[in-house]
Amino acid sequence: MEWITKIRILDIVDISIVSYVIYKLILVVRGTRAIQLLKGILIVVVTWALSSWFKLNTLQWVMNQVFTFGLVGVIFIFQPELRRALEQLGRGSLFSRSNTEEDQEVNRKIDEVLKAVHYLAQRKIGALIVFERETGLTDYIESGIALESQISSELLINIFIPNTPLHDGAVIIRKQQIMAAGCYLPLSENPFISKELGTRHRAAIGMGEVSDAMSIIVSEETGQISVTMNGHILRDIKEEPLLSKMFEELKPKTKPKEKSKISSLWKWRKG
Repeated sequence: MEWITKIRILDIVDISIVSYVIYKLILVVRGTRAIQLLKGILIVVVTWALSSWFKLNTLQWVMNQVFTFGLVGVIFIFQPELRRALEQLGRGSLFSRSNTEEDQEVNRKIDEVLKAVHYLAQRKIGALIVFERETGLTDYIESGIALESQISSELLINIFIPNTPLHDGAVIIRKQQIMAAGCYLPLSENPFISKELGTRHRAAIGMGEVSDAMSIIVSEETGQISVTMNGHILRDIKEEPLLSKMFEELKPKTKPKEKSKISSLWKWRKG
């Protein structure tokens, strides 16, 4: 019984390793032309299986020839993907945590938004950008014009250019997509908010009061950049490192660390 149990454990380990390798290889070829080629190979395999099942000798012979010479062809066809997989294996990134790619996407998003925000601030073009976090913002997304586009500084700048159809309202970003523009947000009713702040700032603060979203505001009167979170506002942020540090809160992390970072950042700013 003991050796049977041992064999079963080894089988589970064996299957788990193979499954993990296949999963990582799928991640490598995802988004490349190799996906279409894999679909073609799957069709060939299914055709071969059906020809064997129904005893279609001629078709089965053709499929056998395809398999015989197809292996060499696959090596040439998948040369870029194989090279990419081997390079990642050499760097040790093939079996590393997928968080690395996610962090790269978040950093790209940060760069694009920072570029757009500073362009708008220099020209005193008003803007309101909201980042969805844990609390879903679907209701507010549906109040605007659906975009579901990739994040780029050029697109964000064009959205907020005055007298264009989408420049009023907020842009809402979910993960790596601009979900909608021209969205309506709840205005804060806090009586202690400075009267200098306009509708954009009140909407950003209001969004922070009803959700954990983070908002970036560019004032069209002064060109100042402000950040709101949890119903609080940090005004006139001129240092790009501070804005980048705020954006780091968008990166996936454990909840205890997230709470401690947010609290320490607010304390640092207030101090």
